[in-house]
Amino acid sequence: MTLPADSLDGVALDAPTLLQLARDVLDTEADAVRQLAPRLGEPFVHACRLLLACRGRVVVLGMGKSGHIGGKIAATLASTGTPAFFVHPGEAGHGDLGMITTQDVVLALSNSGETAEILLILPMIRRLGVGLVAITGDPKSTLAREADVHLDASVAREACPLGLAPTASTTACLALGDALAVALLHTRGFSREDFSRSHPGGKLGRRLLLHVADVMVKDDRLPVVGEGASLTEALLEITRKGLGMTAVVDADGRAVGIFTDGDLRRVLEKVDNVRTVGIADVMTRGGVRIRPDVLAAEAAQLMEQRRINALLVENADGRLIGALNMHTLLDAGVI
Repeated sequence: MTLPADSLDGVALDAPTLLQLARDVLDTEADAVRQLAPRLGEPFVHACRLLLACRGRVVVLGMGKSGHIGGKIAATLASTGTPAFFVHPGEAGHGDLGMITTQDVVLALSNSGETAEILLILPMIRRLGVGLVAITGDPKSTLAREADVHLDASVAREACPLGLAPTASTTACLALGDALAVALLHTRGFSREDFSRSHPGGKLGRRLLLHVADVMVKDDRLPVVGEGASLTEALLEITRKGLGMTAVVDADGRAVGIFTDGDLRRVLEKVDNVRTVGIADVMTRGGVRIRPDVLAAEAAQLMEQRRINALLVENADGRLIGALNMHTLLDAGVI
């Protein structure tokens, strides 16, 4: 791809200026978020109590950029144990208000606190008798005054040099929404297992849901030789199964050791004729074991900590039932 020139339509694209503008934006938005913390107090606690007591769902409202932030807040709440969804205020005034029930709590977002579409449906929301939490940038606004709880997300200035585009204000609102979600998550005792149930897809879901039993090589694909096998027989088994290792078992099927590609390189440095060597003489005795009910992500962590590339999997009786290596975990999307 051809990189753009240093100017565009006669406007200089000065690298130091571009970088300074970007740094100013990040500094402004970081300051806006930092200024939220000292303001937190009883209103935040009251908001958390309202949301925790909700028997229905949290209905998030917001127009324009606040609506985009509201959608993300609703998604974060829903994925961390607080059922929530986003309703567009403009659509709410044309029928979608019926999505709000008397069991719900409304979380309304508006930087000005005077968003016409929200104020239009405010009387109907109040008539339902539902709790109303407002996040605005103006504590004296109509929405702030009408809400059961108001959370102040005001900012000193926008990061936009024109002072017009919602930038620092939307970042502050998003951060405040995250603060609510995390506070609720902790209070509910929401666990990693709970989190995994709402994230079954993608890499995150695989890391949280997959156990060693789900990804290990087993049955006919499991490389294994008896402890009386020769090194040559072990090498043939490693080649056939393609796992870069073989388990070594005794007559009862219990693993007594492991032999890997790395072990082979070390043997070749010391032995002139591999045909005369028994696997029991060169294997790594014992080997690191893991149970099948352990999370696959923990298996990856164990291998990294021990600086090894393969694990043997044994059941509660100590019998070998599988094996895995880093490539197995990579193929499963765990790492």
